Amino acid sequence: MIKNIASKFKVTGKLQAYDDFGNGHINETIALTYVENGVYKRYILQKLNKVVFPNIDELMENIVKVTGYLQEKYIKIGKDPMRNCIKIIKTIDDGNFYTDDRGDMWRMMYMIEGTVAYDLAIDNDVFEKTGKIFGEFISLLNEYPVDTLNEIIPDFHNTKSRFEAFRTAIKANNVKRKKTCKAEINFVYNNVGLCSIIVDAMDAGTIPVRVTHNDTKINNVLMDAVTGDAVCVIDLDTIMPGSLLYDFGDGIRSGCNTAYEDEKDVSLVDFDIEKFECFAKGFISGLGDNIKKEEKDMLHMAGIIITLECGIRFLTDYINGDIYFKTTYPEHNLVRCRTQFMLVDKMLSKISEMKAIIAKY
Repeated sequence: MIKNIASKFKVTGKLQAYDDFGNGHINETIALTYVENGVYKRYILQKLNKVVFPNIDELMENIVKVTGYLQEKYIKIGKDPMRNCIKIIKTIDDGNFYTDDRGDMWRMMYMIEGTVAYDLAIDNDVFEKTGKIFGEFISLLNEYPVDTLNEIIPDFHNTKSRFEAFRTAIKANNVKRKKTCKAEINFVYNNVGLCSIIVDAMDAGTIPVRVTHNDTKINNVLMDAVTGDAVCVIDLDTIMPGSLLYDFGDGIRSGCNTAYEDEKDVSLVDFDIEKFECFAKGFISGLGDNIKKEEKDMLHMAGIIITLECGIRFLTDYINGDIYFKTTYPEHNLVRCRTQFMLVDKMLSKISEMKAIIAKY
């Protein structure tokens, strides 16, 4: 099956091997190894999740347009567009993706060799570099016409809408899980005031709508395996209109947690304020002048809001019966939710320290 699907893309050589690759929650990813004239080349093949992304054509249109724009930008600033930016491989029919006989949709990309991705920030230097490349990513797209992008997941980081979806899930209680997560439900209601902060500022025009990544986990940055430098921002499925506060907040959420996202022992969850400073320093540096005062003034709250939102999403999916995120056991989403909510508590206790760090840079 994989061999047949791979043959639908514009690659040359003979397929030698293929293996599962990565640990993403959404898409299935396979590494392909080809050989041509004794030279080995590797590619990434992904089956896209039609439940999460029902509009694959619009998603791929966004990625192809934005990466094409970024590749030109990288050439102008003297960087390698094939290493610093993902590149989609066209199908033999010049499409952006291939639909198989089952209706599953596949895309192929060049493998960026000699790189690694981390699920946790292994040290402060790595996290500062992560922040910087995400800031640069937004900065490079500062002049991209945001209104030409498709909204792939409506209200993706609209925390108010996430809260309403959560309330709907509770009311429906389709798989009868509500009684198993009463403490987590109460946590959301106790912190509901946080949900409107970024959304209301965008609606009022206080902060601008930008082209943003919208899923800035540390494992969405490839690092050079030798130098440790940040090389490329990956996983552009959610690139669409948003706020840079979304990107900053999700970077903080994923990188400043001292535990893994699905750690069962919440006593291991803490908020690393040193890593917050590293990411903030890098992110603000990467943005350069492409950040407004109103955005800077809200940066210290971004991580709290996005972490709460992520916890709400995990909890909503748990209540709904795990229809969005991939899980490996029945309580997986509930465990994820608990780590996020513990992290929110830890962040709330350090607001003044975060404000001081932002002001410093």
